[in-house]
Amino acid sequence: MKYMFLIYLDESKFAAMTQGERDAFGNGMLDYDEDLRASGHYILGEPLKSPSEAVTLRKWDGALGTTDGPFMETKEHLSGFILVTARDLNEAIQLAAKMPLVTVGSIEVRPLDVLERIAA
Repeated sequence: MKYMFLIYLDESKFAAMTQGERDAFGNGMLDYDEDLRASGHYILGEPLKSPSEAVTLRKWDGALGTTDGPFMETKEHLSGFILVTARDLNEAIQLAAKMPLVTVGSIEVRPLDVLERIAA
């Protein structure tokens, strides 16, 4: 089964760190990705740019609108994702718990679903 790890971070925690501490997290994440690859769990993962570079789209009542930044105001923002394969939710949780960023943010573990066309 496939699982998405949605990585949420509070940038203020990184702002309080030294450059060396921030670099250690980056290197730790690269090591984590390599461990997932070596174990056969890794499918895909990427960091995301800052919410200040995001645009949110909505089409309500036929009118398309855009808003700078993320949809909700929150301390933590979605900063990246990793897609893995795991035998079940428990294994996915164990894999996510090893991520270095879990110590400074939160990791949402969500199973992927399959959208199938329904015959009319």
